[in-house]
Amino acid sequence: MPKAIDRTEAAHTEHPIAGRKLDWRKRMSDNVAYALLVYTALQIFVTVHALKSGTDSASMLPYLALVVLVAAIIPACRAFEARWMGISDEAASDPDYRGAYRRDQAMLWIVAIGLPFALTGVFKVLASVV
Repeated sequence: MPKAIDRTEAAHTEHPIAGRKLDWRKRMSDNVAYALLVYTALQIFVTVHALKSGTDSASMLPYLALVVLVAAIIPACRAFEARWMGISDEAASDPDYRGAYRRDQAMLWIVAIGLPFALTGVFKVLASVV
């Protein structure tokens, strides 16, 4: 006869749906990687679209966007990831961290999706003023 599994113990070690071990560190790391990909794709798409409809001074737009990407986005994403990489193995599988994880996840995705549009808007305004 199979041994009965205590549900509270299982909640700390396995993902309830897939039966995989719950690890907030890995989940945040995956989200950071995907968010950087989405950010980069959006940044390229939005920048190219702005260049097609922009003025001559908009030719600096891709360079400014690249500087912002390297100077701000990657370190910011690494900060999200580092915050979660610093937790213990026990905390990494603790379901009580779900709220904090969801908050950081939402913030990460808001930045990854919203920032390309905000940056392009700022650069377009600057290009039209100069």
